[in-house]
Amino acid sequence: MLNRISLRQMEYFVATAKHGSIATASAQIHISSPSISAAIAHIEAELGVQLFVRYPSKGLALTTIGTQVMQECESLLERASSLYNIAATSNGIIQGPLRVGCFQSLAPMIAPEVIYGFSRAFEKVELQMVEGNQRELMAHLSNIDIDVAITYDLQLSEGVEFEALARLPLHVLVSELHPLAQEPAVTLQELAELPMVLLDLPVSREYFLSVFAKEGLEPRIAARSRSEDVVRSMVANGLGYSLFNVRPRSNLSLDGKRFVRVRLAGQHRPMLLGLATYQAMEQSRLTKVFMQRCRAYISDQYIPGMSASSFFDPHIVTSSDDDTPPR
Repeated sequence: MLNRISLRQMEYFVATAKHGSIATASAQIHISSPSISAAIAHIEAELGVQLFVRYPSKGLALTTIGTQVMQECESLLERASSLYNIAATSNGIIQGPLRVGCFQSLAPMIAPEVIYGFSRAFEKVELQMVEGNQRELMAHLSNIDIDVAITYDLQLSEGVEFEALARLPLHVLVSELHPLAQEPAVTLQELAELPMVLLDLPVSREYFLSVFAKEGLEPRIAARSRSEDVVRSMVANGLGYSLFNVRPRSNLSLDGKRFVRVRLAGQHRPMLLGLATYQAMEQSRLTKVFMQRCRAYISDQYIPGMSASSFFDPHIVTSSDDDTPPR
């Protein structure tokens, strides 16, 4: 059961319990209130308990079971922290250069908490992050320009080893005014008749088009862009639908228009999010410690900066902005 609750979710819950407020915890640990609220909701759903009671004048108070859960979470977090301490003291302090590649569309969500959070935890680490598309990251790995990459499992270069951490199912993105916006699910056959806005990145482009090709279909591409933000804005402005795997928490495009995520009916290969390394390059202790952090912070149940996927797990609940943990 507990392997479905991440260490980061426990940290958010414990911080809220100690401060008695999601808003206060948010300010103290520099994590958004919706992220904290979603973490608490997930723990409650997984354990089937209520952790907090809300009092209008006093904020949040732990229930009896909530107090017990907090104590266990604190114990688990302390033991997890000791793993890093062992690594730091066994052969000296964790320090030195670390070169991390990150798929460019993942960077806004993954980089602050996972990548730069690591350098904040180990101040003597000299971190360099390299963003790029899949082909660029594969080249960086093969040329030993980076130590590890957080990316997808698509078109991996020869000699690259991949460890999957989370699945990202395909979904359809449409404007809130689109005829499909109110549908519970949509088929590829329905989409093939409608204009599409394509995310035109190397490898990603081939992946999205292959989804149609496997069904003997060809999409009607009305517009395309190499920028995820531009694609979302065009979708939100009604130029067409798009396919995505990444799920940013915001449902607004940069120009303030709203879009909606709709489930894609049928069985389709999800993108696998994980760690890519070059087999011929021996991983340093620093790289191994960083990879262990990634395993603790990224899973099917939680990905930093992304909304939960109700397409895979009916237990996952969406979040609200106030101090009331969603039920």
